[in-house]
Amino acid sequence: MRTVTLNNGVEMPILGFGVYQIPPEQTEQAVTDALAAGYRLLDTAAAYRNEEAVGRAIKSSGIARDDLFVTTKLWVQDPGEDNTKRAFDASLRKLGLDHLDLYLMHQPFGDVYGQWRAMQNLYREGLIRAIGVSNFYPDRLVDLIDHNDVTPAVNQIETHPFFQRTADQEIMRERGVQIESWGPFAEGRNNLFAHPLLSEVAGAHGRSVPQVVLRWLVQRGVVVIPKSVRPDRMAQNIDVFDFELTDDQMARIATLDTGSSLFFDHRDPAMVSQLGRARVSD
Repeated sequence: MRTVTLNNGVEMPILGFGVYQIPPEQTEQAVTDALAAGYRLLDTAAAYRNEEAVGRAIKSSGIARDDLFVTTKLWVQDPGEDNTKRAFDASLRKLGLDHLDLYLMHQPFGDVYGQWRAMQNLYREGLIRAIGVSNFYPDRLVDLIDHNDVTPAVNQIETHPFFQRTADQEIMRERGVQIESWGPFAEGRNNLFAHPLLSEVAGAHGRSVPQVVLRWLVQRGVVVIPKSVRPDRMAQNIDVFDFELTDDQMARIATLDTGSSLFFDHRDPAMVSQLGRARVSD
C-alpha cells in the first residue's frame, strides 16, 4: 500500500477504510472484510458509536498491531483538558488498543485550545503517534498552528469532485498538514456514479467511476477513506494503484468543482450551534 509521510515522520496509508454511518451491528463484519481485502488504515470516531465493533474486528483479525493504522476522533467535549483525556481513554478502551496511530479533533468547535493542549500531552506521552483535526477551514487551521506547539499532522475535510479543496490543500501543504478526504463519492449526489465526464474517463481506463474518483484523489496526494459494506466494492475501491489518469483527464475533472459543500457549511451559525450542543457519552 502506498503511504504518505506526515509532518512528524509517521507513515500513513494513502487509502483506507472508513466506517461512518455503518451501524454498529454491521461494523465488525465490514471491518473484518476490509482487513481481508487488504486495508490497513481504519477510520472511526466516538460520534459514530461503533468503536467497539472496530476493536473486535481488529482483535479477531490476527493482524499485527504495527501493521495497522487506526484513527478515531474526539467529539466536542465540555470545556477542560481533563474531559479530552477522559474521552480519549474511553475511545482507547472501546477499541481495545494501547495506543492510537492518529487522533483527530472532530469539529472546530467548543474548547478547541483546551482540547488541543490535552491532545498534545497525549502525543508527547506516546499514546498517539500523530494528532490532527477534522473539518477545519484554513483560517481556523492557521490560527491553531500559530498559537500551539504541535502542528496538526492531518486535516480531514469534505473533498470530492464537486468540492475539490485545491486552495485549502495548498495552504495545508505550505503548513505541513496532510489533507484527508471524507465523503469522496459525495454520497452519490450530483449523479456522481453516472456522471457523464467521470463515466467517460472510467471507460477509457476500463474502470468504474468510484475507482476513477479514488485514483484522482490519490494522484493529488489526498488520503482517502471510502466506505462500503460489500466485499466486492471494498476490493474494487482498493484496486486503484495500477493505472494513472492523464493530465488532460485530471484537468477535465477539475472543471467539476463547485467550490462549495454538498452537505453543510461548518461556518453556518445554525450548524455550529447544533454540532456544539451534541454530546457523545463515554
